[in-house]
Amino acid sequence: MNVLQRFMQNRGAVVGTAMLALVALTAVFASVWFGRSPWMMVGEPLLKPFSQSEFLFGTDMLGRDIGTGLAYGARVSLLIGLVSTFVAVCLGIFIGAAAGFYGGWVDDLLMRFTEFFQAIPQFAMAIVLVAIFKPSIYSIVGAIAVVSWPPVARLVRGEFLSLKQREFVQAAIVIGQRPARIIWTQILPNATSPIIVAASLMIATSILTESALSFLGLGDRNLMSWGFMIGASRTMLREAPWMSVMPGVAILLTVLAINLVGEGLNDALNPQLRKRGES
Repeated sequence: MNVLQRFMQNRGAVVGTAMLALVALTAVFASVWFGRSPWMMVGEPLLKPFSQSEFLFGTDMLGRDIGTGLAYGARVSLLIGLVSTFVAVCLGIFIGAAAGFYGGWVDDLLMRFTEFFQAIPQFAMAIVLVAIFKPSIYSIVGAIAVVSWPPVARLVRGEFLSLKQREFVQAAIVIGQRPARIIWTQILPNATSPIIVAASLMIATSILTESALSFLGLGDRNLMSWGFMIGASRTMLREAPWMSVMPGVAILLTVLAINLVGEGLNDALNPQLRKRGES
């Protein structure tokens, strides 16, 4: 049974994939399905959801369409989640691979460097970094990547420490292959499964971090995001709760979908772990 078949047997993973695909399609085609800017005042303020077909999710206190804001917010959340996770994974792989393969003083130096970042609360560091470099999509991506790479580095290091003792790696060393080639062609391909699972779950954490930063007013002011929508409507929670509930539900469903997909990937890529858990 291949990986795809094992993944499809996980009902939660299939549901999560469908939910995530819907969010991704909404993000990609936001400008097509919603032909107006999310900042544009298009209707009467504080219209309740489902009261008018033109504004299915209602409007906010300025008459902006909440549905349009949700669609464009999906684009921002997914973009920041994917890009920041990619940067963090690349950095974590580089540091973890060097530490695990070379060992010795290289391992000690890189792990002390990693522990320095792990000793500082991640969200607090992200706030400081975004505030220093001024809130923008670039500073947010960079801040999330900087606080997210240490767990990946430790994971990769552990995999390399285990895999470099295998026979095929020792054979590559004996025949004189260069360390860089051994790392990228022999060890890393055999360590991709846990990295993929960890990366899928990191996307959800990145989305939550971006939403929290935007809620605190540290998001990109030129881009509509779910966290900004919740933060802007917190003073209207009693009069118009849907303004906060709608983006909150969007965050909840997206993060839930990503976690379900991550669990499905874990079961599909590591079937032995699932068997041990059931036994």
